[in-house]
Amino acid sequence: MSPREAVGGVVVHSVRDRGLVLKKGTVIGAVEVAALEAAGVAHIVVARLDPEDISEDAAAARVAAAVAGEGVHVDAAFTGRANLFAEHSGVLMIDVAAVDAINLQHEAITLATLPAYKPVVAGEMIATVKIIPFGVPAAACEAAVAAIAALGEAARMRIAPYRIRKVGIISTLLPGLAGKVVNKTLKVTAERLAPTGAVITAEQRVPHDEAELSAALRAQHEAGADMIIVFGASAIADRRDVIPAALESAGGAIEHLGMPVDPGNLMLVGRLGDKPVLGAPGCARSPKENGFDWVLTRLLAGLSVTRADIMAMGVGGLLMEIVTRPQPRIAQGEEHARVAAVILAGGQSRRMGGPNKLLAAAGDKPLVRHAAEQALASRLRPVIVVTGHQRAEVEAVLGGLEVHFVHNPDFAEGIASSVRAGIAAVPAEAEGAAVCLGDMPLVEAALLDRMADRFAPDHGALIVVPVRDGRRGNPVLWSRRFFPELMLLAGDVGARHLLERYREAVAEVAVDDEGAFLDVDTPEALGSLHQALPPSDDKG
Repeated sequence: MSPREAVGGVVVHSVRDRGLVLKKGTVIGAVEVAALEAAGVAHIVVARLDPEDISEDAAAARVAAAVAGEGVHVDAAFTGRANLFAEHSGVLMIDVAAVDAINLQHEAITLATLPAYKPVVAGEMIATVKIIPFGVPAAACEAAVAAIAALGEAARMRIAPYRIRKVGIISTLLPGLAGKVVNKTLKVTAERLAPTGAVITAEQRVPHDEAELSAALRAQHEAGADMIIVFGASAIADRRDVIPAALESAGGAIEHLGMPVDPGNLMLVGRLGDKPVLGAPGCARSPKENGFDWVLTRLLAGLSVTRADIMAMGVGGLLMEIVTRPQPRIAQGEEHARVAAVILAGGQSRRMGGPNKLLAAAGDKPLVRHAAEQALASRLRPVIVVTGHQRAEVEAVLGGLEVHFVHNPDFAEGIASSVRAGIAAVPAEAEGAAVCLGDMPLVEAALLDRMADRFAPDHGALIVVPVRDGRRGNPVLWSRRFFPELMLLAGDVGARHLLERYREAVAEVAVDDEGAFLDVDTPEALGSLHQALPPSDDKG
């Protein structure tokens, strides 16, 4: 129809013509008619509502207002959509039955929300009401509103504000638990609490002993902590373990032990007087979301967390693959996990500005031969050498050594292609592989053996790196569990980002020298090696 005939109608399709933009859902009035005629638009498709219908914007606004409770703001409806936002930080409270009741009233009326009990911040969008056609029967809209009213005030979405401000932390200690682990745990916990406004007001470290912990719990309670979190040096095994026993001897009560959320299974929820006490699972030392977060945020908002609440968390409770979860060894009965060595020797030595540095003399033999001989002197097997640039020459200078060669025809793409080629060649019986660099001749067999000894995939040590003064070096030993991700690497970038992603799986080996940090990238660096390299009878 013509623009003048369309007055009062709703635009069905967006109009973009000669600078005119008229969005779908716009109601045609005198201004729109003038704009359409000025743009030369002779025909337009509109929808007209029946007398018993209500417009999409009016319906969306009506339903959104009905479901918005305390701490929720509703934006003005537009194109049949009304968005709801949190007015302040807190925990999103949603009645699932109320949401279902709205969505079952009429197919044209939809309500989508964030998950119930999700922590939200001020200004965060928490839900949206969308009316699918341009209008709906007014009776359907009123039925949806009535369904909410029938369920009562509790059916309306609200934001439960955070109420707890003072948190006490107790860490129990056992020999072998490094102080830096406790320090890191405090830092992670402070960061976890920060969005809620809570702070750590007291921190204690006591032996992993029932009497010592019981006294610390009483002291924290008497000092005025609103909540107490206990990080145990050992995971809670059952109700007779140190942490639950200490809570009871301090006069507290265990409300629940364990939860169907992974990671987070080994968590204790209790009370000391009227203050909540959490026995944190080991995963709570990590900033990654886990079951501890699900309970912590509710308690910080002053919400009760019952046994029934916890045991209802199973659906959706598998949050992620837990890389540190113990798994059976591939080769049973061995004293040590079998580890392969992968030496990357396929690069083009671009930063050297000329010849292949791996073939250059370093001391009394080619650079790459130093790396290969040290790997062979360790207990790592097999030793896989990835070739690429000047393949024949590299293989020649390694002649006579019991290494397995793998050629990477894509070496020009960067180091990631050589990592992929090497990892693909690791035999199935190997539980891990140390990725070594062919231009690091000072990485000694003793270091490789120490890294292999530290590697314990059945005890959570799945990645091993050498460290000096907080700085991480090479090589890096990877559990087979990470091989699929190593095979996805691309370009001239290594796998350092995975160390951060899976930092809870990283084990460190302290080193005193520069061998794990010195790679040869310049002629000057090559020249300085002559004094550092030990002599050898094998001239290669």
